[in-house]
Amino acid sequence: MKGNQLSLHTQDPLKREILFEDNQILAHLCGEHSRNIKRLEADLDAVIRIRGNKLTISAQQAEADLAEKVLQNLYELIKSGHAIAVQDVDTAVRMLKEDKDVDVKDTFEEGGVTLASGKRVISPKSLNQRTYMEAIRKNDIVFGIGPAGTGKTYLAMAMAVSSLLKDEVKRIILTRPAVEAGEKLGFLPGDLAEKVNPYLRPLYDALYDMMVFEKAIGLMEKHIIEVAPLAFMRGRTLNQAFIILDEAQNTTSEQMKMFLTRLGYNSKAVITGDVTQIDLPEKQSSGLVEASRILCNIEGIAFIQFTKRDVVRHRLVSHIIAAYEDAQK
Repeated sequence: MKGNQLSLHTQDPLKREILFEDNQILAHLCGEHSRNIKRLEADLDAVIRIRGNKLTISAQQAEADLAEKVLQNLYELIKSGHAIAVQDVDTAVRMLKEDKDVDVKDTFEEGGVTLASGKRVISPKSLNQRTYMEAIRKNDIVFGIGPAGTGKTYLAMAMAVSSLLKDEVKRIILTRPAVEAGEKLGFLPGDLAEKVNPYLRPLYDALYDMMVFEKAIGLMEKHIIEVAPLAFMRGRTLNQAFIILDEAQNTTSEQMKMFLTRLGYNSKAVITGDVTQIDLPEKQSSGLVEASRILCNIEGIAFIQFTKRDVVRHRLVSHIIAAYEDAQK
């Protein structure tokens, strides 16, 4: 790590001490009521004791090594001006398990996007998420495929809002197929917009989490941000736009081709989906599955595959996904 703010003394293979020079940064590192330390203990099956400006780690060799690296990385992150939350402890553990040499600080600072005039930074929470965000920067069409909770749609939305705020695009278009799950839309109350609105709610939720509600509503009223069912994309050419197609596993082959050919000049498209959650009738094949097969070698199109290791929701979500995967073997 940079500088000499830390000095490490190994007492024996199962216990080591880390001395921190800045008590204020150490207090932020530990968190209120030591909640960050408690999360690290739970993540790594370790015991960490705090005394003055010294932390003592008791754990098996591998866990002690990882705990040390997590603490060092988070210390550097706080030192550079970032406030950390409990979730960031999980993020650091996840990243360093994947790559023991990764610099968590650089990943947060260089891999993320800044929203709301620099007041909020949305950073990748895994190495795969960083790869995904870099792919979106470099390619005009990106497919993010994997289980729920891996940040596919949320990070795509962050990249879209960032592009709009930086005037890289003139509008954002958010869409998803309205697949009927046991009910016919015609029997639901209301006009067409009211019938399909529940299908689009996750996109609204992500948008409102990125922007002040009133600003988001104002941009939608001006059609700078548009949220619409996939069927509304037919016949259009989308120039200078950032387009997100969510739940793409529920597109048919024809719908996927229709969507991809809407892309106009200076536009970018991100397609997200989970091929284990296809709700199409059995006789229809998924447009996302087909696209993964026939478009994988085209330059300018990137495919990012997420796994349960990238899940950033409640820690039980990744265990739930793993349990279902095991049950289907």
